[in-house]
Amino acid sequence: MSTTTGEERADRVEEPLSDSEYRERLRELPPSAKLIAKVLETDAPLSQGQLAEESLLPDRTVRYALNRLEEVGLVGSRYSFRDARKQVYFLHN
Repeated sequence: MSTTTGEERADRVEEPLSDSEYRERLRELPPSAKLIAKVLETDAPLSQGQLAEESLLPDRTVRYALNRLEEVGLVGSRYSFRDARKQVYFLHN
């Protein structure tokens, strides 16, 4: 579970990341988080279920990867316009 507050995340994403900063943050993450970031680079926004389908990773692994990406400020989320019960995820860059 993330201990980062929404305010802290918002502070991190106010200015766009440079390519080198993006790569540096991504470098320290597990392979599952890197795969999810790559999927989001090509096709975003996506729900957690869609990410699981596209990446062929289990739901639990996708959840873990998204949490790690959010902790370092690389991924954001919002409620889906199609289904307000679901959140969709996108890259900050």
